[in-house]
Amino acid sequence: MDRRSVIKNAGIAGVLAAGIAPAVHAQAAVRWRLASSFPKSLDTIFGTAEVFAKKVSDITGGKFQISVHAGGELMPAFGVVDGVQNASVEMAHTAPYYFYGKDPTFCLGCAVPFGMNARQMTAWMYEGNGLKLMREFYAKYNIINLPGGNTGAQMGGWFRKEIKTVADLKGLKFRTNPFAGKVLEPFGVVPQSIPGADLYPALEKGTLDALEWVGPYDDQKLGFNKVAKYYYYPGWWEGGPQLDFYINNKAWDALPAEYKAAVEAAASHAHVTMTAKYDARNPIALKQMVGTGTLLRPFSNEIMNAAFKSAQEIYADLNANNPEWKKIYPDYQKFLADQNAWFRFAEGLFDRFMQQQKL
Repeated sequence: MDRRSVIKNAGIAGVLAAGIAPAVHAQAAVRWRLASSFPKSLDTIFGTAEVFAKKVSDITGGKFQISVHAGGELMPAFGVVDGVQNASVEMAHTAPYYFYGKDPTFCLGCAVPFGMNARQMTAWMYEGNGLKLMREFYAKYNIINLPGGNTGAQMGGWFRKEIKTVADLKGLKFRTNPFAGKVLEPFGVVPQSIPGADLYPALEKGTLDALEWVGPYDDQKLGFNKVAKYYYYPGWWEGGPQLDFYINNKAWDALPAEYKAAVEAAASHAHVTMTAKYDARNPIALKQMVGTGTLLRPFSNEIMNAAFKSAQEIYADLNANNPEWKKIYPDYQKFLADQNAWFRFAEGLFDRFMQQQKL
């Protein structure tokens, strides 16, 4: 019997009935290490990398295993770009704006002041030019990136005293992301960059006058409400901060197509899961903290307008002096303008109406 003739003419049902199955290539086992920038105590942010790794294992039948390591375990929390770039680890999970000091262009893959919200950022990445443009930028760092979660709009942070005017910001030692710090520097703020695991003792001891981390669920877990009373909103510097999975380009290229597909699918799953967790858990945590004495305060229009003006001045300077930024920001800005033109109608009016109702 001609085996090839049987396969060609009988179709899959006939092939199986005849007991002649095409050869299936068995993929080799692969083990990677992932360095996170976050502490294990935060089941939302750190946990997103665990969600990702489990899904990769599930999809590949356990043949592709990724061990997840907290910030500081394999390398410093802010050292993960170097770790992936030089192949000390195959991949990392981090917030790109931590690496403003390397190049402010990193921030466009995460969040910039008065930028996109979570849905807009996802749309730019997957349906706009975001993923393509950011990958072109990351290529010089030997990195392939995939969206790895979004917290949604964050809170403005914890303050020991009320902040009503721009003048109240002078001399404030404030832990925030580097880009927000740059925007606030003209008002006399002294920005601090400290990993999440070290924030509580810094605020408790007075090393910091104020800090921002994420939002109610994580902030309550870290205990900030125990050492600061005033909780400000919104975090205008991160309306929709996206985390990324960074993968060493050679490690990525070495994967078979099936494993690349598994990584991409798992990253998308983790991306959605993070936002869902925050949206479900933040309301409960906020109610609990307000119930125990936390005082909610909005940033004044004076502060918001001054910060917006400062941010636009920085963007103009970067457009003029940073070629990498200039390759991406105009596309980001146009996409945001189109998104805002849409969101102000159906989404915006519906949300404003519903937030005024008693359910």
